[in-house]
Amino acid sequence: MEGGNLPKNMEKSPGKRVLLNTPGNNDGNTSGDDRKIIRREMEKQRRQEMANLNASLRSLLPIEYIKGKRSISDHMHGAVNYINDLQMKIQDLGTKRDELRKQSNISASQLDSTSSGGIVVSPCLGGVEILVRTGFREEAGLLSRVMELLLEEGLSVVSCVSTKVNEGLLHTINCKVADPSCVDLSMLQQKLVDDVNPSS
Repeated sequence: MEGGNLPKNMEKSPGKRVLLNTPGNNDGNTSGDDRKIIRREMEKQRRQEMANLNASLRSLLPIEYIKGKRSISDHMHGAVNYINDLQMKIQDLGTKRDELRKQSNISASQLDSTSSGGIVVSPCLGGVEILVRTGFREEAGLLSRVMELLLEEGLSVVSCVSTKVNEGLLHTINCKVADPSCVDLSMLQQKLVDDVNPSS
């Protein structure tokens, strides 16, 4: 066969014929290989993103929720448990907040409805509760004086919470008492009023 009569995809070669790889011969295979490569790259990126997101989630969880757990599904369960626990805590705190607001409103009403000189002493669970109403300017000195008087009376102050009420502050002081029945509440209140408000 004459060289000039060879097919377009064939060339003369010493002792053999060679089939040339022209662009049209392997279009199907080349496209399929490209798609496989693209899919592999996309899957690789997806797994890397998942790993990064899981690491970020794991870093936000307290250690007790993921201790000894290695799989992503375990971390997901830990995150769900953590979120549920947080929701319960938020609900509990909301309930306590509402109770404190209600108590503050009642306490303020008590102070307004009595001629107690801005101080009310009442029993509470395990001790005595003292309510002191002050203005913003007199808060520091008056509250310190009340604390000193309570210590002089042998009462152990365990907490003091200040709340803004109308034009002043309402201080709720809780004192621990071994035997509340031994404390004369009316006498204690009068003593606090006399010492804090000498002119009243």
